[in-house]
Amino acid sequence: MPLLDPLRFAAALGVAIFHQMFWSWAWVSIGVPGFERHVAADVLYPSAAPYTWFGWVGVEIFFVISGFVIANSASQTSPGAFLLGRALRLYPAVWVCATATFLVLLLFGSGAASETILPYIHAMLMVPKSVTGQWLDEVYWTLAAETAFYGLVFCAMLTKTITLRHLAFGLTIYSAIFNAVALAVLSCTTPSDLPYLVILMFRVPCAAFLLTHGCFFALGIWLFISANRGLTALEQIAVAVTCLAGAAEIYFFASFLLTSVPAIADQSALVPVAVWAAAVLLIALAAKRNRQSDIAPAEAPAYLRTLGLITYPLYLTHNVIGAAIIRALVDCGLDATSALWIALGLLVLVCWFICVKIEPAVRSALMQALSHFGKLPRRQPASRRPALSRGLRLPVPVKVKVATSQL
Repeated sequence: MPLLDPLRFAAALGVAIFHQMFWSWAWVSIGVPGFERHVAADVLYPSAAPYTWFGWVGVEIFFVISGFVIANSASQTSPGAFLLGRALRLYPAVWVCATATFLVLLLFGSGAASETILPYIHAMLMVPKSVTGQWLDEVYWTLAAETAFYGLVFCAMLTKTITLRHLAFGLTIYSAIFNAVALAVLSCTTPSDLPYLVILMFRVPCAAFLLTHGCFFALGIWLFISANRGLTALEQIAVAVTCLAGAAEIYFFASFLLTSVPAIADQSALVPVAVWAAAVLLIALAAKRNRQSDIAPAEAPAYLRTLGLITYPLYLTHNVIGAAIIRALVDCGLDATSALWIALGLLVLVCWFICVKIEPAVRSALMQALSHFGKLPRRQPASRRPALSRGLRLPVPVKVKVATSQL
């Protein structure tokens, strides 16, 4: 489904614009800054607030896409191969981007160097921080949710009895109950009340519990299943529940922002809900088209795949490193808006280089190390490989036929 790559790139770009044009100055109203404050330029974009404040919903869109593509990966491989594939996909980019972020904070940041050491170690290991700790970059909180979801899928695969369908039902019920309770509590309290703060705390610091975000991953799994076969009535109800739970999570966080940041007090909490719903509808329509088509469409253009690969390093670098680039450009005399767009353009180029050149090199070195220690089979010399693997490239099938038992 070639739609997923440009869609997740757009989601990451929306998050980047949110952080640089809104959160970079609006966080003062809430008092929850990250390390990006150490390298941030003293620039404001209040006139752009009505168009940028809801960019954070790109994270919820990306979680749905993640549920879809991870379900696809899990349906075609063994537990060990799935876990190895996820590690080879996530760690190389994290090591490169976290190290770059760490160096930027050390060389150009205004904070104490000792503050960043422990968060850097956490980032390199992809170990979630404690509730009271700090991320190397605030954007890393989503990796805690992602790895928790991968862990659930891996454990389900190990059992050989828990299917993707079972996992989707479990996450649907688990997250929907919490979001329903959260919406009820938040509607009866204010941001200064303890119950309100306790509920809100689970969104970011406790992301690994998947309480608020589990419904998005579940929805992704349901959309993947719908791309392979029609959904039963009970499954359609589950899809409706995940959509309502996701809308509730987005609505209560949007309401929190609107209440806490005076610059957007006149905006509607339904705007990010509508943006997310539109993205989900696009994926659902593409899944339906995929299921109904008897002929697999032609392979997507390579540039779309590259666009999708750029998304991950772009997401990891746009906040701290992007803020540092903007500050450097502003110090050189550029206006704030020009500095922002030039910084984003430079980051896209850098992230293209990372995903095309650096990531593959790191991944290859990691695979060779694992092979050396007996964790991977050694690759055959070129002269001993079949001709197909040497000179030809099989197109990746767009439509994947998955056994009903796996769904």
